[in-house]
Amino acid sequence: MKKLLIVALILYASSIFAENLTARHIKYYAPIKIERSWNNYNPGKINFNITSPETQGAKIYRKIVTDPDKYITDNARRVLQTLYFSPADSIPNIDTINYIVHSFDGISYKSENGNSVRIDYSTDWIEKSFIGNDTLKLDYETRGVIYHELTHAFQLEPQGCGEYDGKSPYWAFIEGMADGVRVACGCFEQDFNSIDRPKGGSWMNGYRTLGYFLYWMQLNKDKDFIKKFNATALQVIPWSFDGAIKHIFGDKPENTIENFWNEYQIAVGDKK
Repeated sequence: MKKLLIVALILYASSIFAENLTARHIKYYAPIKIERSWNNYNPGKINFNITSPETQGAKIYRKIVTDPDKYITDNARRVLQTLYFSPADSIPNIDTINYIVHSFDGISYKSENGNSVRIDYSTDWIEKSFIGNDTLKLDYETRGVIYHELTHAFQLEPQGCGEYDGKSPYWAFIEGMADGVRVACGCFEQDFNSIDRPKGGSWMNGYRTLGYFLYWMQLNKDKDFIKKFNATALQVIPWSFDGAIKHIFGDKPENTIENFWNEYQIAVGDKK
């Protein structure tokens, strides 16, 4: 995964959501229940640090996240149970999650390779998100951001389908899955009429455009679709959207990404 591009594009994706965060009513969802099989799963040692403690954002963060280790661990488990059937699956071995809260121009990004990941979260963005002293809104956004970044830590990566370049199937898969998990976990609105969901476009747009499609497929085609779609990264080589669809639903002519996308677009009212 090309980490520098991931940093830039994650910041870009979050900024799109930022346009609407303070200008509308948001339906908040309680954090999804952690399934019993994941209760004791260790997603890695949490190294939490606030390196800009003097900022207002840091003070606000401490009020909404009183136990950072538990907060990060529990949300990692929610991501993992959305991506995988059980702890026995082929899950990337992450032994350390470095979570840094500090002042910078942006929202959040994930970096580092191998067994250690780092997630940075901006105190500047925390302050902007705390409009009206709305703790629920800030928790909603903070959880949503960490769902996205932790998906990048734990998702599988497809092979033979390009690089992280903003246009390849590889890139679309990586970013679409991250926002698909965020929707499934309830930190984008789960209403397909919501302005959280971009209208039209293509599955190749990744991010929320693909993420909402993945969530729709899970609701309407296969209750385990996101898990199965993630698993195709290991099962379909070289990976492709059509290859993944056929692997999940069978090798029939009608089982193509274009056909499912068209059905989705009609169902959500983007196309007649």
